[in-house]
Amino acid sequence: MKFMKLGTRPDSFYTEAATRTVISNVPGNIVIRIDNVSYLLHKFQLLPKCGLLQHLCPDMGDSNIATIELHDVPGGAEAFELCAKFCYGMTVNISAHNLVLALCAAKFLRMTEAVEKGNLVLKLEAFLHSCILVGWKDSIVTLQNTVKLPDWSENLGIVRKCIDSIVEKILTPHSKVSWSYTYTRPGYTKKNNQSVPKDWWTEDLSDLDIELFRCIILAVRSTYILPPQLIGEALHVYACRWLPDTSKAKLSENKITQSKEDLENSRQILEKIVSMIPSDRGSVSVGFLLRLLNMSNYLAVSSTTKSEIIRRSSLQFEEARVSDLLFPSQSTSSAHFYDVDSVVAVLECLRALWRRQYSGAAENTHFLTYIRKVGKLIDSYLRVVVMDINMPVPKVIQLAEALPDIARPNHDDLYKAINMYLKEHPDISKADKKRLCQILDCQKLSSEVRAHAVKNERLPLRTVVQVLFFDQEKGSKVTSFTPTAKQLISVKKQAAVTSDNHGKLKPELDDGVGVDREVRERKALSESSERDEQSVKSNKIKELKSDSKRMVSKGSRSDHGGEQRQIKR
Repeated sequence: MKFMKLGTRPDSFYTEAATRTVISNVPGNIVIRIDNVSYLLHKFQLLPKCGLLQHLCPDMGDSNIATIELHDVPGGAEAFELCAKFCYGMTVNISAHNLVLALCAAKFLRMTEAVEKGNLVLKLEAFLHSCILVGWKDSIVTLQNTVKLPDWSENLGIVRKCIDSIVEKILTPHSKVSWSYTYTRPGYTKKNNQSVPKDWWTEDLSDLDIELFRCIILAVRSTYILPPQLIGEALHVYACRWLPDTSKAKLSENKITQSKEDLENSRQILEKIVSMIPSDRGSVSVGFLLRLLNMSNYLAVSSTTKSEIIRRSSLQFEEARVSDLLFPSQSTSSAHFYDVDSVVAVLECLRALWRRQYSGAAENTHFLTYIRKVGKLIDSYLRVVVMDINMPVPKVIQLAEALPDIARPNHDDLYKAINMYLKEHPDISKADKKRLCQILDCQKLSSEVRAHAVKNERLPLRTVVQVLFFDQEKGSKVTSFTPTAKQLISVKKQAAVTSDNHGKLKPELDDGVGVDREVRERKALSESSERDEQSVKSNKIKELKSDSKRMVSKGSRSDHGGEQRQIKR
């Protein structure tokens, strides 16, 4: 970092009786009050260089002590003291950290060439143009310090000059970057990487106030030189620097410890970051968008901002990984850990978006590939969130049903998620268990999964019978024989007889009407094949009736006698 040294005399300012003065054999004759600080100084040192003091105290030879109120001096007492030391010829070190204060105060005091040659304003402006604006980090630090005096800095052109210098350096081809910059990405070392990374500028830029950062990003975007992905990376780095990390824990539980000012500042930063995201698809990752969505729930951003994040996320949802979805819920009313509601909101937006763009979405190859990729993602996500002991059944159902039917060519992964939920939640009611299993389409299960399902004691009996029905129906297609209809009639009758004979409740075949209707339809389709396979049919029927009687008999004993149900096929 560059600095400029002014003056040669040692600094002799000191405080005595709450008054700042200098070591001198000559008594002070001018008192300058700035806020709560008083300065006892000498007219013959200050007035020759300060046009404002000449105007306020025209009689420099008067021995009486003059008192001047300068409460409006930009930068306050600190900035005034820098100028006063220059008038006394004392050593003053000017750098990017104090240049803005010194220049604004010198302009206020009218320390210009019209008052005296070689005055402070000229020296400070020369240092700004020849040293500060030439350097990268000096320009960043100087621009950040303009926040202390925004109006003065804007009027004097300091802000615009710094922004132009920074933008010019950002647009410089990275192969020609020769200045020092900060780059602390994990795994990156300058020794092992001779070339300058394309996003070399993003980390230093994140030091700026959000408004100044926004001005630079908009200026860079307006040139259309840098790709949108680099703009997105700068936004990502800035968000990581200034926004709370909501990916590990429920910050809503600790919201009391966060000041209202901090929350409001974070809210404004998030909303402005979202407004700066380039419209190009892929300019930011879907993982970053989903983290912003989770932060928006915690910070209670505007509905417009939240809707925009959801819309952008839905456009890139196929690129997400399960880890991108595993962020905690920030709602104080929910006992479960994972934020399922945000994922459902993105899925609903996705469905609505594609419904508008594709009238025949089911036949559209691109949409079919896209939605099936999302389907596999959601089923994998389901297998993680069902492990949450506090995850309610309605949330699981809502998440599973948020996808259209065409998203799942098979229900194997969905079955695994349901089975894991039943295993982790053994105490759920029969009604919830039945509702959960109703989202499963037994016709879309593979033979291996069906084989597991018919032996799965966690499933309701009705689901097991449905699995067996379709399992045997698919098996019958190989032999051109469909005995399932008669078998299920036998199962129903046998269940009723078993219940009546033993005085126990009937198994869970309460949906008899629906089963009978399915039976009649499938029976009609199989009549033509039955005529050609009479000899095979009689043998098969006997075997299947025998199997179903054993199944129902064991299922009845398991439900009413407390034993485990096992179905042997």
